[in-house]
Amino acid sequence: MKKILLLAGITLFGLSSYAQEKESKGLEGAWFATSQVGYQQTKTGDTKSTNLTVLPIVGYFISPSVAVAAGVGYINIKSETGSTTNANTGLIVVEPLIRKYYNVAGNLYFFGQLAAPIMSGKEKESELKVTQFGLAASGGFDFFVSKHFSVEFSYDLANFTSTTLDPKTGDKTTVTNFSLAHVASADPVYIDALGGSMPNLTTPLSFGFKFVF
Repeated sequence: MKKILLLAGITLFGLSSYAQEKESKGLEGAWFATSQVGYQQTKTGDTKSTNLTVLPIVGYFISPSVAVAAGVGYINIKSETGSTTNANTGLIVVEPLIRKYYNVAGNLYFFGQLAAPIMSGKEKESELKVTQFGLAASGGFDFFVSKHFSVEFSYDLANFTSTTLDPKTGDKTTVTNFSLAHVASADPVYIDALGGSMPNLTTPLSFGFKFVF
């Protein structure tokens, strides 16, 4: 009987140690998939400018609170006056990023993110080629509805971008921009070429749903 109790005690201790180890690891070793969606619209009279971002992201937790990821998506910037399209820019975006998570309370987490987006595409009306690379720091909140599903919101805090506009004829224009929370003014050439978009090609506010597996 004593041997059985001793064996049971050793087993329970082993299971307890294993559970504590798993808990300490948190999300380490887990994969996640999300899709950030951002939308922005500016309207002046009959002229409407929109900026739509759809960016699926796949990532991996290299520690309990740090994740690395990469996104590949699409951005559309469009300007219309009535039924006339003034500018219509389509861009492919590739974005490697790293995140650090901090627990706020219960299932609510705050995260800081540093990303290095690279974008390339064309304004279809004038055949203007557009490329951009930069660094973007953002912060956000991630609420875990369940162990494998969460809702996240993020906002750009600081951006550095270098954008090259290459027209079908004429010289290239390079616009270098640094902004805090998108408060900086854009070069007039940049605004006119892309149909009155914001100084950065990404939208400041985004949200998404994350699946952890």
